[in-house]
Amino acid sequence: MTDCQGVAEGASTPMELYERLSAQGEKVRSLKSAKAEKAEVDAAVQLLLMLKMDYKQMTGQDYKAGCPPSDNVGAPNNGPAADGTGEEDTVDPWNVSTTNANGVDYDKLIVRFGSSKIDKELVDRIERVCGQKPHRFLRRGVFFSHRDMHQVLDAYEKHKSFYLYTGRGPSSEAMHVGHLIPFIFTKWLQDMFDIPLVIQLTDDEKYLWKDLTVEECHRFAIENAKDIIACGFDLNKTFIFSDLDYMG
Repeated sequence: MTDCQGVAEGASTPMELYERLSAQGEKVRSLKSAKAEKAEVDAAVQLLLMLKMDYKQMTGQDYKAGCPPSDNVGAPNNGPAADGTGEEDTVDPWNVSTTNANGVDYDKLIVRFGSSKIDKELVDRIERVCGQKPHRFLRRGVFFSHRDMHQVLDAYEKHKSFYLYTGRGPSSEAMHVGHLIPFIFTKWLQDMFDIPLVIQLTDDEKYLWKDLTVEECHRFAIENAKDIIACGFDLNKTFIFSDLDYMG
């Protein structure tokens, strides 16, 4: 059993789990106020997220501080995977599927992939540190989790240098809106922090995994680069490269 499994053991009723959740939430706030080590804070947050998932599974309701569960609360009937006996959500670079009638459980994804939830506290800090309104993708929850964003903001406040890195696997001549969303957000990050950006085009990977020739993959990389450039990145601070060109 991992540290993130069975976190609700010993909490046999919704009220007991609610009380444990309240205590864990207070612990997270205390650690943050005391500026504890990042690893300690992250571990406490991960446990809090797991407790919230257990609470929702037990009560059918989202946990809300100061709102204890009622006596007659019960777990909901959410469809084929609601009882936990169905398959896990499948989320990888190629597939997204779920057997749950409510759709993909993003809180579980955050725990599985070891990221942290983008909460209002983080969005407010971005606005405070950068002096401008956070991107609508943050305000509307399109981007819902992160790794080390607080560390990035710390570096920015201390005027330490860093850079952005992202990429694209070119498998078609043109990029659609879904492909462009990360680049639209990256453009905003570059403008906000005024920093360099590296964009890797993995045309070699597409040659290995797709039924495409080397020439087709390289041509797609060039065409996709045009779409990326059209997002308006700073030409003096952006480096785009093809694996086939730079890595053979």
